[in-house]
Amino acid sequence: MNYFTRSDSKSFITTNWGLKINDSDSLKARQRGPTLLEDLELREKITHFDHERIPERVVHARGSGAHGYFQSYGDWSNLTRAKFLCDPSIKTSVFVRFSTVAGPRGSSDTVRDVRGFASKFYTEEGNFDLVGNNIPIFFIQDAIKFPDLIHAVKAEPDRSFPSAVQIEQEKLRGKCAK
Repeated sequence: MNYFTRSDSKSFITTNWGLKINDSDSLKARQRGPTLLEDLELREKITHFDHERIPERVVHARGSGAHGYFQSYGDWSNLTRAKFLCDPSIKTSVFVRFSTVAGPRGSSDTVRDVRGFASKFYTEEGNFDLVGNNIPIFFIQDAIKFPDLIHAVKAEPDRSFPSAVQIEQEKLRGKCAK
């Protein structure tokens, strides 16, 4: 039996809150019984495991961003009440992200796709967000159809390219909805 015994008296495991765990096995009803839901360490570990990988964003998954600052060239108080646009001496921290809409993470920059941008200005008055897409027209006029449009142009998971059938179905839905 000594073969299966180990001495790790100097090391121990803890919960996410730093509490020492005396036994690293699951809490059971009996020696070989079912695992109990009262085992908080097990639930914490399983929850952590389930949330390890963050799934890819559905739209705007591929992008690049930069931090910097924004400084107005002039006083625009005749057009706005936003302080960071009215006082040229104010330097406002900003984060800008440029992205493609349908391209997955790792896709090429040269593919034909709608491009988007998002800017977040960290002002004294709170955060100011400015977003946009460079698309001549938007294909839908009803927001409920947006998920269907994105599913039509995204690659099929088993093929890695969009389904022509789904695109045709979206065209038909658009004609029938009018």
